[in-house]
Amino acid sequence: MKYFRNQFAGLAFNPGIDIRRESRRSPRRLAKTSIDMAGALAALLLFSPLLLIVALLIKLDSRGPVFFKQTRVGVNGTRFRIYKFRTMRTLDDGAEIKQATRNDARITRIGRWLRATSIDELPQLINVLRGEMSIVGPRPHAVAHDNQYEPVIAEYAKRHQVKPGITGWAQVCGYRGETPNDELMRRRVEHDLWYIENWSLGLDTLIVARTVWALARPQNAY
Repeated sequence: MKYFRNQFAGLAFNPGIDIRRESRRSPRRLAKTSIDMAGALAALLLFSPLLLIVALLIKLDSRGPVFFKQTRVGVNGTRFRIYKFRTMRTLDDGAEIKQATRNDARITRIGRWLRATSIDELPQLINVLRGEMSIVGPRPHAVAHDNQYEPVIAEYAKRHQVKPGITGWAQVCGYRGETPNDELMRRRVEHDLWYIENWSLGLDTLIVARTVWALARPQNAY
């Protein structure tokens, strides 16, 4: 864990705690839930004009629904349908799902811009309001990818002991987008577990701030 501790050298945060062992009714957990709900509602209201414009552009750009819905695994292994703006011509949600790659022919014209700016992720604010996700937490993977990596990566399943997030520690540390080999996924999982074991409201604030900063830079997502 030395690598991760060095990320915080010189920074003052609330003492980290293992969110898995904290009661759901604890003040910190209740505060996190309240912040999630208030933040998601405020963001939906703030971005509502953008959401309407994006929905129109998707309909004009290609045939298919505005939203892409896919089954993901949430807290304690419960499954839910994640909401994203549709960026591809396919709507994969089965036993085998191919990750998006650079110059992927399945990605639509507007979809390429949406993925580069992460605007396609904004509908997940609905999942936050439904209590299925948090603003910050381990990113939820497709069920097919969970089935692929859980047998080969130690402690992978521990990611499901907390609510998944729209953004997370792994993502702001560069482990976002395609994972073409097991080692990249292993590194992402290590970051997710570190976040779970060291969670604090201060850490969540840092991750949100770094996410906003990262959106202005080139993204490792196609």
